Amino acid sequence: MNEVSPELRWNPQLGDWVIVSAQRETRPWQLTTTCPFCPGAPETLGDWDVLVLPNRFPALEPKAEKPALKPKSPYKVSKANGVCEVVVETREHEGDLCDLSLEHMAKVIEVFKSRYQKLGSLSYVKYVLIFRNKGAVIGVSLHHPHSQIYALPFTPPKIRRELNNAKRYMRRSNRCLFCDILDFEKSDRIRVIYENEAFTVFTAFSAMWPYETHIYPRRHVQSLLDLDGEERLTLADSLRVVTATYNNLFDFDMPYIMVFHQKPVDGKDYGFYHMHIEFYPPYRDKEKLKYAAGIEWGAGTFTYDGSPEERAQELKEACLKAVRKLKGG
Repeated sequence: MNEVSPELRWNPQLGDWVIVSAQRETRPWQLTTTCPFCPGAPETLGDWDVLVLPNRFPALEPKAEKPALKPKSPYKVSKANGVCEVVVETREHEGDLCDLSLEHMAKVIEVFKSRYQKLGSLSYVKYVLIFRNKGAVIGVSLHHPHSQIYALPFTPPKIRRELNNAKRYMRRSNRCLFCDILDFEKSDRIRVIYENEAFTVFTAFSAMWPYETHIYPRRHVQSLLDLDGEERLTLADSLRVVTATYNNLFDFDMPYIMVFHQKPVDGKDYGFYHMHIEFYPPYRDKEKLKYAAGIEWGAGTFTYDGSPEERAQELKEACLKAVRKLKGG
């Protein structure tokens, strides 16, 4: 069997691809020695503010080898062609997005935009996923502030489900599903956490994680490429506020997963889709983690401990503190 190059294995029960990458077993785990992302390391020499690096332990490779395994139906395998990158967001070894200046955070957004465009132009890439993992309980192996980008040869299942439901909703009502969600949240106000000129932050009506929040652009856009310069600046503001809100919620550095949901890059028309960003923090209170257990993993049905409306009020209070601190008040 091929133990070097990653491969894709098809799950016939769920109709999804699984990435099999043996080499990721050897990646470093919570290093206590020299940080490879700090200035002066071999890959970080020179003058930079935001740095894009190839992932040393990629789950996908631009020239992945053809899998040696040749299974019979219903199984199938495929080459794991793709790109895995790391975006080192700052030269500072500690911190969160809220610790970056607004101008610096805007530079990070510009890098996300340019990599989405560049990677999306590759013939074997169908989807560009930008995400950020923070905190040891999430499984972060290196704590220097960074995000990741996976250029995938397929559209991941969660995005595919969103696309299918958005397309169905558009056909039925001639309206954007996400625009209607946003309109309802803005009129209802109960779950809205923060707003600026171009974005609204709210706790999802059907959230799966206790303090899950979503960031929606008010304008109907499909990706970062559709945002103008002022909108990207207000997105930078939104990301700083959300991460500061989490850190003020329980007065400690809140772990989370941040994921950009954008249209696929396969050249098809996705005018019915609406870009947004989702945050999944794992804590359900200051002392307790929310674990995905039997009903979640076994059945795919999440249970929510508490109510999104009550959690939204907690987040609103933390957001007020966060905004005051960010503005120096």
